Amino acid sequence: MIIGVDWSHQIVRLGRRSVDAAMEASIVGSFTKIGYNVRSRLYDWDALPDLTGRTLVVTGATSGLGRAAVDELGAFGAELVLVGRNKRRTQATAMALQKKHGGSVHVVLADMSELDSVRQACAELVQLSRIDALLHNAGDLSETYHLTSDGIERTFATHVLGPHLMTRELLPIIQRTGDGRVITMTSGGMYTERLDPNTVMLGRSDYDGLRAYARAKRAQVELNREWALREPSAAVFHAVHPGWASTPGIEQALPRFNQVMAPLLRDAYQGADTMVWLAAAEEPLRSSGVLWLDRQPRHANKVPWTVTGPEESADLWNQVEQLIAVPERGAIAQ
Repeated sequence: MIIGVDWSHQIVRLGRRSVDAAMEASIVGSFTKIGYNVRSRLYDWDALPDLTGRTLVVTGATSGLGRAAVDELGAFGAELVLVGRNKRRTQATAMALQKKHGGSVHVVLADMSELDSVRQACAELVQLSRIDALLHNAGDLSETYHLTSDGIERTFATHVLGPHLMTRELLPIIQRTGDGRVITMTSGGMYTERLDPNTVMLGRSDYDGLRAYARAKRAQVELNREWALREPSAAVFHAVHPGWASTPGIEQALPRFNQVMAPLLRDAYQGADTMVWLAAAEEPLRSSGVLWLDRQPRHANKVPWTVTGPEESADLWNQVEQLIAVPERGAIAQ
């Protein structure tokens, strides 16, 4: 026997990981509320720390996962900055949070699919005294093909270009905190797609809303790792997927799936839990470039043919950097 080893603790830890791994392999057991309920008890999750004095910027906070996240963060004392494109809904959310939790809630307007709108929002956001965490949650899943005013397919612009530009613009102020975080809400749908920088944006002729969404979400995960590699001292970068959660977006985009899976879907608070935890807890500061689900690191691929090579990730990075840097551009995808 090796002296000094707590074997009972090691056996319990191994047992937990074995149960977790089995659930992760099953997909349904992992992504539904079954996974959330089992893991929250399996790992005996800690409550969030007091967030008084921390400033968190959250996009897409008026409904679904984002609304649940800001409610939780506000309950623990965070100063919130809500970034939304709909003035009435964003202000109403801010007023509701202030009434419920007190504290400070600010509103900044931006359409994350429009680069000029994102730039204008960032010019306002950099006036803040600090930003401890930037939470990218805004999303869009459209059945029809749309181009932004920049000539870019809207799904890709919303999930990839807008957040990348905002991260780029706000990183200096995030870095000043010493333990800043950039957190991106992705989707389990990204597991169905591999990254090909040449086809990551669908054109009008081959557009499919679900595929465009999944490819954009895959791009988010790969860029998350690139940020961690390229800016290791600026902040920690994490991506998180919520599992299968019941949100207005899912109800609208996948009505049949929502109806069939309704008894097993997570609620918005369960889906948002890990994003909130990543913004608040100490453990996420020990790593960067990781994909998470239920407060545990997860592999970015379920099957080998979706694995992304470093050259492909670098190509995507260069493509995105070029797109956000050029003020005037023609149509990228026709």
